[in-house]
Amino acid sequence: MSSPVIVLVGPMGVGKSTVGQLLAERLGVAYRDTDDDIVTAEGRTIADIFVDEGEPAFRAVEKRAVRTALTEHEGVLALGGGAILDAETRALLAGQRVVYLSMDVEEAVKRTGLNAARPLLAVNPRKQWRELMEARRHLYEEVAAAVVPTDGRTPGEVAEATLNALELKDA
Repeated sequence: MSSPVIVLVGPMGVGKSTVGQLLAERLGVAYRDTDDDIVTAEGRTIADIFVDEGEPAFRAVEKRAVRTALTEHEGVLALGGGAILDAETRALLAGQRVVYLSMDVEEAVKRTGLNAARPLLAVNPRKQWRELMEARRHLYEEVAAAVVPTDGRTPGEVAEATLNALELKDA
């Protein structure tokens, strides 16, 4: 059974995809994003799945996608922002090299504009983002081997900090 070299978790807009691709390039491995896997498998956007079937249906699809990617992928893997909500997914992440990319609400506003394309942030995005983070922060921290703040950093700086954090974690 294979296992990813690094698994990235964190809120929407934190830069998991961008940083993940940089890490994969630096490590000479493949990059994979479970959100992309879901869009490909379902033939529609995540927002459309939320609207058409609701969050519980999306979370079931997401859980399967994460389980598959954790067993098949040996490179850098980025998970969707809510993947850690599932207890079985968190259990699968135990022992993995998981890095939680963190940011505060002001950074989230700068990066994403907290726009309506994010189904969980459609109404009062700042308040909803804060509430999501209050509900999820401890779960991100629970699964993480390292926490890397992204506020005020370039993707390259975050990638470098991620590599450093993992080296320190293994020392």
